[in-house]
Formats: sequence, C-alpha cells, structure tokens
Amino acid sequence: MHIVLLSGGSGKRLWPLSNEVRSKQFIKFFKQENGSYESMLQRVHRQIKKVDPDATITLATSKTQVSAIYNQLGKDVGISVEPCRRDTFPAIALAAAYMHDVRGVDEKEVVVVCPVDPYVDDEYFTMLEKVGKQAEKGGTNLVLLGVEPTYPSEKYGYIIPIDESRVSKVSTFKEKPDMATAETYIASGALWNAGVFAFRLGYLLDTAHRLIDFTDYHDLFEKYETLNKISFDYAVVEKESEIQVMRYKGIWKDLGTWNTLSESMSEPIVGLGEMDESCEDVHIINELEIPILAMGLHDVIICASAEGILVSDREQSSHIKEYVESFKQPIMFAEKSWGSYRILDVGNESLTIKAILQAGKQMHYHNHERRDEVWTVINGKGIVVLDGVRQTVAAPEVISIKRGTKHTIIAETELTLIEVQHGKDITVEDKQKFPLP
Repeated sequence: MHIVLLSGGSGKRLWPLSNEVRSKQFIKFFKQENGSYESMLQRVHRQIKKVDPDATITLATSKTQVSAIYNQLGKDVGISVEPCRRDTFPAIALAAAYMHDVRGVDEKEVVVVCPVDPYVDDEYFTMLEKVGKQAEKGGTNLVLLGVEPTYPSEKYGYIIPIDESRVSKVSTFKEKPDMATAETYIASGALWNAGVFAFRLGYLLDTAHRLIDFTDYHDLFEKYETLNKISFDYAVVEKESEIQVMRYKGIWKDLGTWNTLSESMSEPIVGLGEMDESCEDVHIINELEIPILAMGLHDVIICASAEGILVSDREQSSHIKEYVESFKQPIMFAEKSWGSYRILDVGNESLTIKAILQAGKQMHYHNHERRDEVWTVINGKGIVVLDGVRQTVAAPEVISIKRGTKHTIIAETELTLIEVQHGKDITVEDKQKFPLP
C-alpha cells in the first residue's frame, strides 16, 4: 500500500497538552503491554505496518510538526511538508506531487489517504487495504470508506450510497450538514465520511493540474502560499460523479475533545496523581513532576502540563478552544528530532530550558547573534562542538557559549541539560544552521 497520512491540527481542543507544534496526534496517551505509552501517530503507524509491513507511508504535515514526527517515527518515513496551512486539498495535491516527483511512485499506483488521528482497531487498516484494492479494479475514480453512523452529528460529512451493498456507487456526498439534515441523511441510509480516499495517483495529479497551475512538485511547493484554502471534500469529492463507497462497521472514533479522548483511555490516571474513592468518572493527566490529588469529584477532567492546568466538567471540556485562543504565551514544551525541551522560566532578558537528548542524537550545528548561552549537563554524557573543536562532557560540567559561537551537542547516552539563554532579544528566529565539521 501507498498511504498518505494527513497530520494537521492546531492543538487547541486538547490544551494544555497540545499546542501549535504539538497537536493531539503526538501526545502519548495510550498504554502498551510493556507499560510505556504511545501517541496516536505511533499507534496508527504501528497498526498500518502490522497489516502491511511493506506499506510506504508519507505524512502530509506542516513544517512545525516535522521534528516531532522524526522524534516518534524515525527518519525512514516520507514527509511532504506544507510551507503553510491551506486545508486538505492543497495538502493532498502537494503530497501526490511529492510521491510522484520525489519518491518516484508511478501514476498507475493506488494511493490511500487517511487522517493520522482516528481511534480505530486493526480491522480499520485491513479495510484500508481493501479500499485500495477496490480502487485498483478501476471503473471508478474515487473509493471512500463509509462508517455506519451511531447517531446524527454535525461534525462529519455524509455519504449516501445507492444501495446497502458492501461496496456501492455513491448517490450523494455532503459535507457537515446541520443536525436536522443529518437526521434526514441517516434515515435515508447515509454513512459517515471517515476521511479515507483511495485513487490512482495519476487521477489526483490530473485533478490537481486542472485546478492549480503548476508544473511539478517543486513549482507547487514554491507557490503553495498563493493557493486558496479548500478541503478535498469540497474541491474534489462533491464534484466527482464516479465514486464508490465501502462500508465499515468496526471501531472508529474522532478523539478531538477531552470528553471523547478520556472515554478511550485505558486508565483514569496518567502521570503523578491520586483520587479518593468518592471520585466518579474522573480522569487525571499530569505531565508535571508534582502530584495531583482529586477528592469528591464527579465527571471531571484534570490535566496539567508546562502549558497550563485544566480543571473542567467533562461535557464543558468540549468548549475550551475559544478560551485557549485568548492565551498569549510562548510554547512551553516541544518535541524535536533529537529529543524534547521544556521551558522552566521566562525572564526579561533570560530564558531557562530543560532539554533531554536521546542517545545517539544531536542538535543542529548553529549559532546565535543576539544571545549568550550557558549549558549545565545534569545527566548523561556526550560531545560538545564549539567552533569546530570537540570536547567530551558529562554531568555536572558547565559550558559557556558566547553569541556568534557555532555549537552543538551530541548525546552518547541519554543526556539532560539546563540551558540558560541571556540577551535583550531572545527569539526563535535568532538561529543560523551550519554543516557540522
């Protein structure tokens, strides 16, 4: 299979664990048999490989998420990077051009596009394979996956098939109707749109060239910011007459809010937390290194991270976005290709960070023009490179880095350091990368 995973999202609805660079698919909620936790991204990637070990996977994502993807999946996965957000049709068009022009996928090959963040079982991924094989048969331009609905919802698009066959031609496709219309659709046998599309790569490239003026992947990438924001559903699916839908009756959940996410968690407490016996339907998710105690609560979500603390009634937790959008603060936690960092303190002319590097990983070789840095190694050992000179470091060594000095650190073991930045203008833009000598 050739799979394109759509990895977007701005991270507002699952605050404070999510932020602009850490969308919900990167948060490690799901406990594995060995006691460790995995994210939605890791779970979906693992499930795809379980069904088809030879599947080629390409993630369509924004540049702010690339480091987190490499951190969780490694460097072997393909990534089509959107220069900016332009909704799903431009993202899928760019991914198709990337697959053809960069990865060398033939136009006759079938591609299956799906979201990166559904909560599903292995049967779903078996269905992805079946949807792809249905598209290989020809006779239609698009094959969709339709989920048997359990209630009317304004959150999903609807697919109305011409009959009740396992695979049938689509009569009508409508995107996110109002509640009354949704009830009418379900009464007429409609299916939820799972956001899964299968097609031959050549079909999508032809459609993209018809709707967008570009020559190849590199040309499309350069003019990406000029494209209109439009979903794949509106741009392609609603206008396509040759569509089939395959029915799916298995587990399929959109874990887009704390309410729905907590229902799928295998345990009520993640992180340091305790609750007394009088608590009912309470979930504690704690990324901080201090404990949370809950007593006498009912139907409550408690979540704490470096970004903030949420204490909410379960139902009301679905409405946090408008409040979170008013918060003005720097991103306090992020995953990088080398590990992760957490902001500990923000001063007028200083910034203090705790960085954890995975064994064998390294930061980019770079410098800053407007700030000095002091690194204190508090755990592990590695190699620091300062203006081309290498030196071995281990806890509790201190490294002073003046502005303009090219520097990096290579972790030989897992390495933790405290980085204190000093300067009048501390910004993420003050960074220039260089090849490592």
